[in-house]
Amino acid sequence: MPQLYESIFILRPTLADEEIPKVLEKVKATVEKAGGTVENLASWGKKKLAYEIKQEKKGVYVQLNYRGNGAVVSEVERLFRLDDATLKFLTVKTDERGLRAPGAEPAKEPEHGGVQ
Repeated sequence: MPQLYESIFILRPTLADEEIPKVLEKVKATVEKAGGTVENLASWGKKKLAYEIKQEKKGVYVQLNYRGNGAVVSEVERLFRLDDATLKFLTVKTDERGLRAPGAEPAKEPEHGGVQ
């Protein structure tokens, strides 16, 4: 079974509202063309950045969960580097327990049996 990955990327806030779905579709097509499958692709909307990136104080945050191999990850990250709309990105390998439905409550931390 292909490995599960999660990429969080930030798009320029100056993109027009109708351009964002086009960028998301391009990301999805890139994953599928490279042989991966998209599990979840969700825009979190425009948020204030913790620090200024490329003279931008805000950004559109997007979460992408997908299955694939190293070649799929390389191709997705290549797209992020080449696309001027992308300010920043981060990809991590996740496990099945880490995947949850969008909007679901975060997992509770396990109890540590009185150890402090």
